[in-house]
Amino acid sequence: MADFHQNGIITTLHNLSNRSLEELEAELTQFAKQRPMALILPSLFSELETEALPNIVKELQHVPYLSQITIGLDRAQEEQYCHAIKFFSTLPQNHRVLWNDGPRLLAIDAELQSRGLAPKEQGKGRNVWYCMGYILAQGNIESVALHDCDITTYRREQLARLIYPVANPRFNYEFCKGYYARVAGGKINGRVCRLLVTPLIRSLKRIFGEREYLSYMDSYRYSLAGEFSFRRDVLNDIRIPSDWGLEIGVLSEVYRNYANNRLCQVDIADVYDHKHQDLSIDDQEAGLSKMSIDITKALFRKMATQGEVFNEETFRTLKATYLRIALDFVETYNNDAIMNGLNFDIHAEEEAVEMFAGNIMLAGKHFLENPMETPFIPSWNRVISAVPDILERLKKAVEDDHNEFTA
Repeated sequence: MADFHQNGIITTLHNLSNRSLEELEAELTQFAKQRPMALILPSLFSELETEALPNIVKELQHVPYLSQITIGLDRAQEEQYCHAIKFFSTLPQNHRVLWNDGPRLLAIDAELQSRGLAPKEQGKGRNVWYCMGYILAQGNIESVALHDCDITTYRREQLARLIYPVANPRFNYEFCKGYYARVAGGKINGRVCRLLVTPLIRSLKRIFGEREYLSYMDSYRYSLAGEFSFRRDVLNDIRIPSDWGLEIGVLSEVYRNYANNRLCQVDIADVYDHKHQDLSIDDQEAGLSKMSIDITKALFRKMATQGEVFNEETFRTLKATYLRIALDFVETYNNDAIMNGLNFDIHAEEEAVEMFAGNIMLAGKHFLENPMETPFIPSWNRVISAVPDILERLKKAVEDDHNEFTA
């Protein structure tokens, strides 16, 4: 059972009573009459061949309140797209698979690229962005949840708790972030959040002083969670990164667009595990190494928009401050693990901290050398302004793909 403490400047919705799933879903079914709901599933084709996604689909078959499930499919050839259509055909809800690598959607992407309005690189951010556009094209969806397709401990209660805060008409939340304890297999996981994001935010506080944005980011119990939900109007204005900074970028955008009392986080799972990325110490373009660089750059960019000035001396000081705070966290987590009878590898933890410290310098160097970099994907409001019929064309492309390969 969770505690009831409210930390930071956003609302935390706890799991205090282990309320029954049947009761939650009954309420959500009533809410759906006023606020039709959808789910976005950004997926690689390779995830269809894992144990996680088949179980997710099996769980979703029993969800009674969703009007739409939108699956964004990346890295799929024609035969694989056809397989995906069959794979998801067991879903009783209205659903569509966006074939992001298909000729119709690639043609739309090429047109937007020519106007400077499309994602600049492949990745989850691009996938999610096109799914958001498709949801907007539906016109009748009011509340949307999004979660990853590699959750090995998935239960549909996680979705119910995730979407409830933005689906309940009595609540005024525009955005909700899921959180959970990253403990599985007898050890503490979530290294990037534990050993990079939290100590980095605390280090930025020590250097720049208390800033509302840093207090806001520090309020999230698991800022890198891939699970969040939002009201429809969030889709119009949000600008998201196309790289690994997606989760941090989304949090920064809703901070910019909404008052703190319209944002919340919710406890969605007692047990959570998913596919783990390699640390990739020797490869800055892969695994947790690339992720840490992209996340760090996203924080620097946001701080710069707040008027903070960075230079080489700042990054050297930040690295030293981070290293000290992060190593103290390693000791804290070790003690926590011992008290809970969990395994904890101090060497591996400190090895990760050392890599993250080096990547802070690399991210800072890249930030200073590329002052004109704009990694954010344009908002759908801007795209619609430039290409007024884009949503109708996007919807038609998805329908034409579906009809062609299901005829």
